[in-house]
Amino acid sequence: MATRINKYLSEVGYCSRRVADRLIEEGKVVINGKITHKGTKVEEGDQVKVDGQRIEKTTKQRNIYLAFNKPVGIVCTTDRRVEHYNIIDFIKYPTRIFPIGRLDKLSEGLIFLTNDGDIVNKILRARNHHEKEYIVSVNRPITRDFIQSMSNGVEILETKTKNCFVKQLGAKKFKIILTQGLNRQIRRMCESLGYKVKSLRRVRIMNIKLDVPIGKYREFTKEEILELNGLLENSSKTFD
Repeated sequence: MATRINKYLSEVGYCSRRVADRLIEEGKVVINGKITHKGTKVEEGDQVKVDGQRIEKTTKQRNIYLAFNKPVGIVCTTDRRVEHYNIIDFIKYPTRIFPIGRLDKLSEGLIFLTNDGDIVNKILRARNHHEKEYIVSVNRPITRDFIQSMSNGVEILETKTKNCFVKQLGAKKFKIILTQGLNRQIRRMCESLGYKVKSLRRVRIMNIKLDVPIGKYREFTKEEILELNGLLENSSKTFD
């Protein structure tokens, strides 16, 4: 049965469909000696290469789901050219995995890693409704107006952020729960209100909470995987 090339690379655990699409656009994916394009399908017996490396389907491997506490300074990329700072070289996991989404270099906290391209696709394409919780410290005392403005939405990147939950935890610290993921969203929101983020830590994604030391990871529990799949069920029905 023919399979679209981005789905093929996802199913064999090479990368997510989103990353596969980027590799295809960059001309790095070859099928039977010819550079491919989006939408091309892989047939049984076809030879697939990425950056000159032969990619083959093997016996179905165990799906891996990791919750990692990313330190400041680590970049969420699978690009091994980012020496010493990329997340893959830092973790040194024995089999190929890749991060789901991003957490910028100056931020720390929870990020998922997996070899299951399907769940990556579901999480990244599940528009809104999936909560991500952060603890943030800023450079000066927080006011009631700051909390209210952050909660009601801030103008950044030529749009207004969605309403969100914000709670003050200290003179210069607050908790924020987002259901969207604009580029450097929290930092930009704070900057637009005259504040500078001093530290930013993600402590929860959906039903998975951060509960390991900085630089360490753990596998999801069976219960967490079941609950996560339930939360993603509607997303998997909405997107292919």
